[in-house]
Amino acid sequence: MPTVQAHDLSCAGRVVARYVWDPHLPATVSPRPYLHPVTTLGGLTVTGFMPADHLHHLGASIAVPVLNEANFWGGRTYVAGHGSVHLDNHGRQRHARWLHRSGDRLHQELDWLDRDGHALAHESRGLSAHHLDGTAWLLRVDFTLTSATGGTLTLDSPAARGRTGAGYGGFFWRAPDGDHRISAETGTGIDAVHGRAARWLSVEGGGWTLVFLTDTISPDPWFVRCDDYAGVCSALAWERLVVPAGGALTRRLSVLVADGTPTDEALTAAEEAHR
Repeated sequence: MPTVQAHDLSCAGRVVARYVWDPHLPATVSPRPYLHPVTTLGGLTVTGFMPADHLHHLGASIAVPVLNEANFWGGRTYVAGHGSVHLDNHGRQRHARWLHRSGDRLHQELDWLDRDGHALAHESRGLSAHHLDGTAWLLRVDFTLTSATGGTLTLDSPAARGRTGAGYGGFFWRAPDGDHRISAETGTGIDAVHGRAARWLSVEGGGWTLVFLTDTISPDPWFVRCDDYAGVCSALAWERLVVPAGGALTRRLSVLVADGTPTDEALTAAEEAHR
């Protein structure tokens, strides 16, 4: 089997995230680059990878349930009137070239291919690690999607196709199993956060905290689960999203990764680094 290609991101003198940019995975998980493990500065792992309940959850990754009828999420595809169905429509994200590659920053170009290997979209992706204080660091994620064919890009989620509440798709983070506390500027608990737009969202787990930061002007809704599993997604297509021909879809997100509860100084530094 070919060797998996990966790059380690470092912060404050230690590796804090492994970015697997050329994975070798089954087609049914919609192969794509992913971050796993991601750790706190103290060494606690804060991502889950291919858990038995959802084999297509790959740590932290950019994934879309349907883009121009190709499944870039993995698993089943939701079909209106039929529910979630196993279809032979899985795409994959393929590394094209590096524009920058160093210990704390990556800039990559990728192609989003359908099941037959035809390019549907091109992506420019940036990842960077920023030191905040002795207990926290920040992962910043920037990406831009454009059409590879010159036509429109249509992004769908099960929610957009009629499955209430299932608006996932975008930058998705599978957290480790356990007890979690969810909060955002809209309130505390799933009901106050799920499906709502908020500039920040916090997940507290066993000895660690993640604080997700997103667009300060027009944030996407959050998809959040913490009952059967822990997952957070800044949802691109809670409703169907169409990128017109010649247009581009651009997002910037950041994740503060802390041991325990982040300090006020770390939160302030995270906001500055996110800009």
